[in-house]
Amino acid sequence: MKIMNINTGKYLMGAMIAAVILTGFSCKKYLDVVPDNTLKLDNIFNLREDAWNGLAKVYSYMPRDGDVHLTSWTLGDEWIGRLDYNNNTGNLRGMRIMRGLQSQSAPQLGYWSGTQGGSPLYQAVRQADIFLENIGKVRDMTEVERNDWKAQVKMLKAYYLFMLVQRYGPIVLPTFTATPETPTEDLFIPRSKVEDCFKYILDLMEEAIPALDERAGENEVGQIDRIVAKSIKAKVLFFRASPFYNGNMEYYGDFVNEKGEPFFPLQYDKEKWKAAIDALNDAITTAETNGHVMYTYTKEPYLFDREAFQKNPANMKKLYDLRMVICDPWNREVVWGNSNIDYYGGGEIPHGSNMRLPDGYGDGVKNDPGFSWQWLAATYQMAERYYTKNGLPIEDDLTFNMNTRHELTTTPGASSAEYVPLTGIMQPGTETINLYLNREPRFYANLAITGGYWRTHTKLIKTIMYANRDGGFNSSQHTTDYYCTGIGVKKFVHPESQSGAWQRTVKYPYPIIRMADLYLMKAEALNEYSGPSAEVYAQINKIRQRAGVPDIETVWSNPTLARTPNKHLTKEGLRDIILQERAVELAFEGQHFWDMLRHKRAPGAFSVPIYGWTHTGTTGTSFFVLNVKQERRFTINDCLWPIDLNEMNTNGKLIQNPGW
Repeated sequence: MKIMNINTGKYLMGAMIAAVILTGFSCKKYLDVVPDNTLKLDNIFNLREDAWNGLAKVYSYMPRDGDVHLTSWTLGDEWIGRLDYNNNTGNLRGMRIMRGLQSQSAPQLGYWSGTQGGSPLYQAVRQADIFLENIGKVRDMTEVERNDWKAQVKMLKAYYLFMLVQRYGPIVLPTFTATPETPTEDLFIPRSKVEDCFKYILDLMEEAIPALDERAGENEVGQIDRIVAKSIKAKVLFFRASPFYNGNMEYYGDFVNEKGEPFFPLQYDKEKWKAAIDALNDAITTAETNGHVMYTYTKEPYLFDREAFQKNPANMKKLYDLRMVICDPWNREVVWGNSNIDYYGGGEIPHGSNMRLPDGYGDGVKNDPGFSWQWLAATYQMAERYYTKNGLPIEDDLTFNMNTRHELTTTPGASSAEYVPLTGIMQPGTETINLYLNREPRFYANLAITGGYWRTHTKLIKTIMYANRDGGFNSSQHTTDYYCTGIGVKKFVHPESQSGAWQRTVKYPYPIIRMADLYLMKAEALNEYSGPSAEVYAQINKIRQRAGVPDIETVWSNPTLARTPNKHLTKEGLRDIILQERAVELAFEGQHFWDMLRHKRAPGAFSVPIYGWTHTGTTGTSFFVLNVKQERRFTINDCLWPIDLNEMNTNGKLIQNPGW
């Protein structure tokens, strides 16, 4: 049987290759299969075990967002990597896009064709169609299980198509499978309108959801169940309602198909937000009913923190809640996580961001930089993006002096009463800057800064990011692996992760959707549909209360704190507040880029240079000097990925995206 490759229009033999392993953690297994490259399309669906391999194959196309060089999480302005990789097309592809290095001859993270590190999602769709056409042949499985697997594959197919729409706008819809008798003129398919693409995706999800298990079993964690599916559907509707995809006359008023019809809907439709609200309510209710909640840390603190917990219990508990929300494996906040970890590829985000174990902390253990590379850093922009302790942006907090934020200061001494609330959070009697004091708990939980602590390698490390200090640049250790901004990211490094071997790092699923995301999506959708309300505030406050900052109404209505009091009372003001809340809560998780794109803010937000401290400075005076680390260029053209020229040359009915 010949299956048409809809992204090239060529015939391909539909041989099903063996599945990669979607690996689980601890004692659980997640689609554990044994690769078997001898499987053929003719016999792959005879037995349940073979069909299981086919199911895993469809899952295997999930983008490799755990790989530092292939992840889409480095899109935006949150991360910066090794500066010597600037001219290397094989590394840090997301950052190459942000530097204006996207091209139609070799699209970076090209999901259409699988170019330059992108997952080949049309190939994934083809594998899904093969599975759906043949799963009925399997003899040794129940109809209930068969229907559940079919529904999972339909959801994956829909999700892959959604990711294509995110990046390309109008796409080619897989409306049929070619046969040897298919006329040549039917093999080449034009792109469909964006609204038709969303409808196709949502119809497929509607078809799949009723057949899914309500909740995946212990041995299927990470597979799509009804909780996950409803959350994915809600996110698709959320994007469909957003200004980039809903009434985007500004960008794409003249982007038309072969009939002269606009690819994007040019008239804004507010009712799309209502559809998103309904789907979010359904997803949240289903998740909560099945035990999903905002994460809090319930285990015993590490031995090195016992004293700090005794002296500063409330703040330390809050720090642990925020420090562990991502890296505590399969906690109850994770609605859908990607456990398809790349064991031996380019390396994971925790490997790139974890610091080397400084000398003197290892109890005789060699300071091995393996899997602790210490070069994936936070941008200076992130140091300013987090709130003050009052839950306000630093520029909006009247108690925060912007003019002196870079000035050196010293933290209170260990014996002073002023130090008690900083116990376990900042080092006592240590040089730092005003920018690093009086900030919200997420700032200290997520960022590695001078004067703070990093819990890693099972140690409590006192970070001083100056050159030749703990966490800083050290030319005798490595001339390229260092935090070029002088700011590290702790968020993805489990405190028990160690160096030297892949097996010594604690694994966990990379969050695709978690409860905080659902609540903030609901807040935004409610505000866009009907403006500020108590219900909108309630959704945001769920996140703020876990973060240890005052409620929206409390702080923004206080004229002695807020520079723009009552900003939360207008739709426009509350929109800005919600987007910053998302930027802080979901920092480094691959969400901020899409939030800026959805609201047509990406070109303005991402075309400014990336700044950082002078990493070679050995004192506060020489270190805390801002300089440009990397120029960035992101234009309206970059908002839609280019289709690979090979595809354009193969299918004459394709129309290239604007600007390419």
